[in-house]
Amino acid sequence: MRMLLAGNWKMNGVRASLAEIRALKRGLTDEPPRADILICPPATLIAEAAKAAEGGPVAIGGQDCHAQASGAFTGDLSAEMLRDAGATAVILGHSERRQHHGETDEMVAAKVAAARRAGLMAILCIGETEQQRDQGRALPVVLQQLRSSMPAELSVSDVVIAYEPIWAIGTGKTPRAADIAQMHQAIRGGILERFGPDGAAVRILYGGSVKPDNAAEILAIAEVDGALVGGASLKAADFLAIIRAAPRR
Repeated sequence: MRMLLAGNWKMNGVRASLAEIRALKRGLTDEPPRADILICPPATLIAEAAKAAEGGPVAIGGQDCHAQASGAFTGDLSAEMLRDAGATAVILGHSERRQHHGETDEMVAAKVAAARRAGLMAILCIGETEQQRDQGRALPVVLQQLRSSMPAELSVSDVVIAYEPIWAIGTGKTPRAADIAQMHQAIRGGILERFGPDGAAVRILYGGSVKPDNAAEILAIAEVDGALVGGASLKAADFLAIIRAAPRR
């Protein structure tokens, strides 16, 4: 299975930041990546980012979408709009959306369905809080999120799962390799429960303080099929270092 390394720029980036995408494209032209590469910039940059990345191995994605295709939803963007701007994927259910925008599993499932409708790959984010982990509830919490955030109509080619322990996002903290392996194996079990043997084709990414100095160790863990990278994806040099840490598969 080919890995996926996705960069989530969050609310960072202006037009001058497109230079980082061009630099990433140049770096990957010189040394073709061993993984699929995706950058998810803010919506204001998607169209220009797609043009900057054109002809290279970098795909462009969005960070959220509305469940409806169109309508009176001021400030929102539909999956179809993202696709029209040049996106091929969209991050959904990120913990920051769940926390700051009150997104429930049901809302996330509706957005995943919208991504499928528009022909976008959904990167579905799940993960536990530090309190839930300390209480020994991490596994059931994450597996419930997984089950409830997937719509009824979904195929294995429509979705990628991103496990992001909330307490590791932007904190510099990273779970032990054994903890990541345990969670990813449990998530794989949940995917197989949903899709049967075909679920083996669904990629499971790890996210949460992935950096050049820990990427090789994380990407070598069983059932880790790539990474969702935050701050380290903002600079081409840092993201290239992570990309080059991907093992051959």
